[in-house]
Amino acid sequence: MRHIVFRDPYVNETYDVTRSLSNLWESIRVPIIAPILRIAVYICIVMSALLFVERVYMAIVITFVKFFGKKRYTKYQLDSIKDDLEKNKNYPTVLVQIPMFNEKEVYKLSIGAVCGLSWPSDRLIVQVLDDSTSEALRAMVKLECQKWMARGVNVKYETRDNRNGYKAGALRDGLKKHYVEDCEFVVIFDADFQPEGDFLWRTVPYLLENPELGLVQARWKFVNADECMMTRLQEMSLDYHFTVEQEVGSSTCSFFGFNGTAGVWRIRAINDAGGWKDRTTVEDMDLAVRAGLKGWKFLFVGDLEVKNELPSTFKAYRYQQHRWSCGPANLFRKMFIEIITCERVSLYKKWHVIYAFFLVRKIIAHWVTFFFYCVVIPATILVPEVHLPRPLAIYLPACITILNAIITIRSKAAIIGLLEANRVNEWIVTEKLGNMMKQRFSANTAKRPRSHIRERIHILELIMGMCLLHCAVYNMFYGNNHFFIYLLLQAGAFFVVGLGYVGTVIPN
Repeated sequence: MRHIVFRDPYVNETYDVTRSLSNLWESIRVPIIAPILRIAVYICIVMSALLFVERVYMAIVITFVKFFGKKRYTKYQLDSIKDDLEKNKNYPTVLVQIPMFNEKEVYKLSIGAVCGLSWPSDRLIVQVLDDSTSEALRAMVKLECQKWMARGVNVKYETRDNRNGYKAGALRDGLKKHYVEDCEFVVIFDADFQPEGDFLWRTVPYLLENPELGLVQARWKFVNADECMMTRLQEMSLDYHFTVEQEVGSSTCSFFGFNGTAGVWRIRAINDAGGWKDRTTVEDMDLAVRAGLKGWKFLFVGDLEVKNELPSTFKAYRYQQHRWSCGPANLFRKMFIEIITCERVSLYKKWHVIYAFFLVRKIIAHWVTFFFYCVVIPATILVPEVHLPRPLAIYLPACITILNAIITIRSKAAIIGLLEANRVNEWIVTEKLGNMMKQRFSANTAKRPRSHIRERIHILELIMGMCLLHCAVYNMFYGNNHFFIYLLLQAGAFFVVGLGYVGTVIPN
């Protein structure tokens, strides 16, 4: 009897389940998981190489443009065009559209800045396209418009009974108004953009000088870049977009993506391209591609900045990145055949649009950022039969990051890849805070505002962080390639985001 050992049935059951799962993993790892993962590694290696080559190409072009003074907008004699325009008094009629949707915190800033633009008052129409759902807010916006009307500014306040087409629908309906028939150009400013008074004088003359120009795009300047770590990282990423991607597109084949705001369109170019369409969440890019295929040229003015606001809450940032990541891929799928069969543009421009603009920058860049670095590399830790060359896993991404940092001086880090969702055509307006944060936290309050835990915790990011942490610990004990250092840093980044330490938290 003394040799009889009594074991807890629950312990035996748990042990059996664990051993069964372990045996199952061993049985499928080599014949099933390893071949699939090996193919994924090869695909990611090819995509990383394409991304690297594209970065090198843009680095060469932008270096040539900067050091040899070959920026396209510097070739124009802007001062002489201005002098001629003022001498002949032949000012074109310009329409300025401000689309807005529940922009309580910023509508005064944008309307005030646009109404302060320097241009003959009889040749300027300010069109406020208000799709707000709150009647009280609509009344406030209308009152602000009436205030500027009383000061002699030609402001048109337009509303709709529905939000069909979202922003694209509002812009499309705005161009159908009878008073727009005499307008030659249209300027678009989102509700948080605040142009300087001379914006029109620094953009419209380019369109008057070159009848082939369909779009003049200005760059963005962020008023809240130093608000938190998330806004600083966004500024670094967008600085590369404007300084390099937009400038390279403008300087090589006169094509780049319209940023949706802070740009001046020739209305004839919009109509020639088929007008605004709401088939994707990137209606601005859609219009730019169609106009480019019609032969219209674009000009990026890098020294003209327009103040605006970055999303400072993680929720707003996630929705914005969803649109910017999912929309281009959806548009590429819908327009691929149209681009291939277009006969009005050169073969080089087709290649630029398909390969550089869409495939590498809009699809591969996002895919590699998440799938390769957050899924494939950690998976190779758990499947030792799949060999991942260290130069491709570490040195190639490091070279890409160094290229980004060298080209854009202010960049000192890479943006963390974010999880994508499946809301392909969901169009959610990016939340703007305006001066709300300054007003709220500058007041002499007895205690700081409290937020609910659900507003701070992001479950998907925490799950991703746990997966990466598991792979890091496994590599630490069983691996010999020291990938755990990289994985621990990446897991820490996901935990920081998942616990709500990135971005501003606004209590409901």
